[in-house]
Amino acid sequence: MTLSRTALLLIDVQASFPAKEYWVEALADDWRPHQRALLDAAKASGIPVVRIFHEAPGSQGPFDPELGLIRPLQGFEDTAAATFHKQVHNAFSDTQLESWLRERGILHLAISGIRTEQCCETTARVASDLGFKVDFASDATLTFPMTRHGITWQASDIKARTELVLEGRFARIIDTQDLINEWQAACD
Repeated sequence: MTLSRTALLLIDVQASFPAKEYWVEALADDWRPHQRALLDAAKASGIPVVRIFHEAPGSQGPFDPELGLIRPLQGFEDTAAATFHKQVHNAFSDTQLESWLRERGILHLAISGIRTEQCCETTARVASDLGFKVDFASDATLTFPMTRHGITWQASDIKARTELVLEGRFARIIDTQDLINEWQAACD
C-alpha cells in the first residue's frame, strides 16, 4: 500500500444527524471509537482526510444549511485537507472530489462516516466505478434501524447487507484496526 496515494473520506460526520428522529446514541457510542481511531491513524500516517458534508438547502430540516448544523459532529472537528458539500448520496456526482483526488495522485480511498448503507455505500460504489481502490471500514461507519412494511431491520443487519453487496465487487471490507495496522506497517 502506498500511503501517498491514499485518502480517508469522512462522509457526513456532521451535527445534522443527532437532530434526526432516528438517531440512537448507543449506536453512535459504539461507532465513535472506530471513527476516532481511523482519523488519528490517518493523521499519524500522513494520509489526507477529506471531509464530506451533506446538505439539503430549503428543506427546513437538519440538513438545511440555514439551520447551522452543517458542521462537524462534536468530537470530530479535525482539520481536513479538503472539504466538499454534496446534495446527493455519493460524494462525487455534484462535487469536485474526483478532480481533487486525481490532481494529487490519490488512487486508494478508505471510506468511513454516516450512514453505512446510504452515503458511505453509494460513495464506495461510485469510487469503484471511477477506478479507485476502495477500503470500506464498516465498523467506522454508522447507521440506524429502518422499518419497511412493518419489518424493522437492525443496524447490524443493514451493515451486514452492505458488506455483502460491496465485498469483492466495489470494495474490500476491512475492520478499522486491520486498516490501521496496514497503515502503520507501510510507515515502518
